[in-house]
Amino acid sequence: MPELDLEAEYNNRERVPEHPAIIAGWAQDAEAYRKARPDAKLDQVYGPSPRNIYDFFPAEQGSPAQRLTALFIHGGYWQALDKSYFSHMARGLNARGFDVVVANYSLCPAISVGGITGEMQALAGHIHRLTGRRLAVYGHSAGGHLTAALMAADWEVQGLPAGLVAAAMPISGLFDLVPLVSTSVNAALGLDEDSARAASPISAPKPTSGRYIAVVGGAESSEYLRQSRLLTSLWQGPALSGELDILEGANHFTVILPLADPSSTLVSSLAGIASDH
Repeated sequence: MPELDLEAEYNNRERVPEHPAIIAGWAQDAEAYRKARPDAKLDQVYGPSPRNIYDFFPAEQGSPAQRLTALFIHGGYWQALDKSYFSHMARGLNARGFDVVVANYSLCPAISVGGITGEMQALAGHIHRLTGRRLAVYGHSAGGHLTAALMAADWEVQGLPAGLVAAAMPISGLFDLVPLVSTSVNAALGLDEDSARAASPISAPKPTSGRYIAVVGGAESSEYLRQSRLLTSLWQGPALSGELDILEGANHFTVILPLADPSSTLVSSLAGIASDH
């Protein structure tokens, strides 16, 4: 077997040359959704960093009230983008009766991956205290990693309810960060094998309860497919259930587009695991 080219496996922008147009489309759709939702509460503060802010999109009027609050976490390899590209990722669940928080966080190299995980834990606690509800978390790429990290967090140590994250959908997530150490992605992250392992959700004790769906595009690299298969093979238990959903033909950038469509199968799946509480 030839040695795997990890740089090629993890360099999504090289794999999808049309990514600039897709990302520009995200920004346009996100701005349009913000304009269509004057009831949204934008740039709410959850921590001391300038990027510790979030947008709150309430459920659409007339939609069925849900018991969980949803949290969306964007990608960008922990070093790029912000919430302004992803407002429309709330649309699908808003129409299904969920309040949705769209997160922002500090970026590497100004902060470590572990530090970003800590910021997302702080945001999750903030949302719980604000709403009194447990969470359904979904995120893309680096946000998929952070989604899994939140599901695996020990919330009781932080004075929060066990099983705070009751449902999760990591999309194109990375759960074993060790392969990134030798790639150009790591220039901003500054990981070594020990810190990469410590930041990997699969290295933490697995959640004891909850439901999740690990989503990945069928046109993504073999490593991205492996990572989602790995999570679903490891994270199973009496009160923990997960499944793998490979979206045929979707690449790393198109895989999240169905989240903006309330009638999509992806939104139906996410609402399904988030409604069963």
